[in-house]
Amino acid sequence: MGTSAFAQEKRITIATVNNPDMITMQRLSAEYTAAHPDVKLDWVVLPENELRAKVTTDIATKAGAYDILTIGTYEVPIWGKLGWLVPFDDVPADYDIEDVFPLVRAGLSVDDKLYAMPFYGESSFTMYRKDLFEAAGIQMPEQPTWEQVKEWAAKLHDPANKQYGICLRGLPGWGENMAIISTMGNTFGARYFDEEWKPELNSEEWKTAVGFYVDLVNNYGPPGVTGNGHLENRTLFAGGNCAMWMDATSAAGYMFNKDESKVVDTVAFTNAPVGPVPKGNHWLWAWSLAIPATSQNAEAAKDFIYWATSKEYIQKVAAENGWAAVPPGTRKSTYAEPEYIKLPFTQPTLDAMNTADPTDPTAKPVPYVGIQYAPIPEFQAIGTELGRAIAGAVAGQTTVEQALDNAQAAADRIMQEAGYY
Repeated sequence: MGTSAFAQEKRITIATVNNPDMITMQRLSAEYTAAHPDVKLDWVVLPENELRAKVTTDIATKAGAYDILTIGTYEVPIWGKLGWLVPFDDVPADYDIEDVFPLVRAGLSVDDKLYAMPFYGESSFTMYRKDLFEAAGIQMPEQPTWEQVKEWAAKLHDPANKQYGICLRGLPGWGENMAIISTMGNTFGARYFDEEWKPELNSEEWKTAVGFYVDLVNNYGPPGVTGNGHLENRTLFAGGNCAMWMDATSAAGYMFNKDESKVVDTVAFTNAPVGPVPKGNHWLWAWSLAIPATSQNAEAAKDFIYWATSKEYIQKVAAENGWAAVPPGTRKSTYAEPEYIKLPFTQPTLDAMNTADPTDPTAKPVPYVGIQYAPIPEFQAIGTELGRAIAGAVAGQTTVEQALDNAQAAADRIMQEAGYY
């Protein structure tokens, strides 16, 4: 007895973030489904904050709405340990898992077992307009400080001509404004928790760092900072509206897309700025594809993930969109490609990823491993509260001190309820 084609069809629902690399994956997936006519892909593409909220709720309640989740180095170890994700313990030989950078694999593993495959990896660095710097007679050092950045932002700020001294994330969210503010906190000597897991969000170091950030974005940033996340800033920088932008190394390739970017010939790259403490000033992250334990199509989902994170996929993107557009930061073989390694951002990206140290992110000792986050389930709520409070200070609704006191009270309540002390 034959079964109908419809009965055999495997529907895979993929939740992903609306970053350009993922939009490319969605477009190229037509090649995958052409080769796998029994597979139907349903895409749920969302802004970063919304994606995080939806997939976290889905997996925690075991709702099972998705077969593939786009998550990062924060969620994977926590969810893997809880048994919420399907392990990748049978990776095919031709996938060449040894080609994937060891530090990226480590960030997606629990007890040496992989719980996600990296789609792209990143650190953070400084992107700047070399033409504006040259015209102003400013020499960009290899290692800028935040104090220097403030001086340069003041010099290069020309809002009448829609040229802003600096663009930084301001949209509240633990993975949005807190991505950059957390690195500023580290390098100003702050930490999220002391050794006993007590929050320290209203410490003098946090007050100094956040005060500096609020002053910087309000005086030398574009209007409407609290509405600007990663994507909005990327659009502003590519449009030629920012003298400097400190953000993800993965955004660099976009600046070489002649259809979207006005800064192809004028963008340059250097290290993320440091404050008084030369630690934790740049992050380490990998947007990755994982399968929730609730998926009814885990094997088909795995097959798609192997395809989307393979060497062959990277070659496909290069053939279609050029080497600048390939997903960065995951495979050694990508960085062995002569056409790729000669691009001006590839070596700075590797250097930033290789020097980011999640095991030693702060001046004072901490009980967690992580630069922008502490890998505990409670951090998501705490980081979100802190991001909201700081956005309130940027918008002038509250002082920096009051914002941090409010975030500290919320964090203290969350950690006590969770039984940390």
